[in-house]
Amino acid sequence: MKKTSIILSILFVLVSVTTTASAKTTFVSIGTGGTGGIYYPYGGGVAEIWSKNVKGVKAVAEVTGASVENVKLAHKGETVIGEVMGDVAVAGYNGLSKFKGKKHNILAMAIMYPNLLQVVTLKKSGITNIEQVKGNNISTGSPGSGTNFMAEAVLKALDIPLSSFKDSRLSFTESANALRDGTIKVGVWSVGPGTSSILDLSTTHDIHILSFTPEQTQKILASKSTYASVDLSGGIYRGVDKDVSTIGVWNVMICQKSLDTELVYKLSKALFENNDYLKKIHPSAAYTTPENTVKYAMVPLHPGTIKYLKEKGIAVPDKLMP
Repeated sequence: MKKTSIILSILFVLVSVTTTASAKTTFVSIGTGGTGGIYYPYGGGVAEIWSKNVKGVKAVAEVTGASVENVKLAHKGETVIGEVMGDVAVAGYNGLSKFKGKKHNILAMAIMYPNLLQVVTLKKSGITNIEQVKGNNISTGSPGSGTNFMAEAVLKALDIPLSSFKDSRLSFTESANALRDGTIKVGVWSVGPGTSSILDLSTTHDIHILSFTPEQTQKILASKSTYASVDLSGGIYRGVDKDVSTIGVWNVMICQKSLDTELVYKLSKALFENNDYLKKIHPSAAYTTPENTVKYAMVPLHPGTIKYLKEKGIAVPDKLMP
């Protein structure tokens, strides 16, 4: 009996090892942003959802330089998923602006939530209009980020030369610290409202978020069809009690164009059908719906996402077909 038990145990171990060895794990890397914004915790939540709900998938959120870098990383295959501002996705897909004529092999997978441009200064600076950045040290966001992309586009639309100020190009957390220390006068964020770095800054310092005038808004919207006029609601940050007139752009989750249709179908399904969990990570995830994806996506959708949307009875417009 002992001999038989030993043989059976050996066979069980061998079968277990063979099964484990033959099981294929697909690693999914998600390009996010810095830790002081929403991309990183949002991406971490998505990684959890996929790792728990898609068989054979192990997903991880990577800290990156954000939107512009995420398009390049997805194109090169260093990541397979990227969180990107819509205007940057359009530029990358078409090879415009910072992508210098090179079309990148990306497609949309899902709409995430809207970003709002938040131009922050301390009340004691006396700065009340974006024109006053001239001659000052500011931060338009880290190199390769969607914030830097959007800030430069807005400043150019307002005829504010990029040479008229010193740009430190800091991350969200670094910008908040630099405002605290007085090493910059203005910091720019393009992020969902209620971001941790501005919230933390507002608890220790009196902040002011610059509003755009109607004339400034008109100039900006005329220059970029992907932007919209949006109000940042008062009461989100301490001391900012009134609505702030600013500019918004939708965030999109992109993926490599070459990704397997069945894999993207499973990832899309898990993402949309576990939205309640994602909202616990950040309330902005309430915008991450199939309906918003077909309504606000700015580049064509991946066939895997299209398969899921059709399964749910949601019509996909021709402009979003790859």
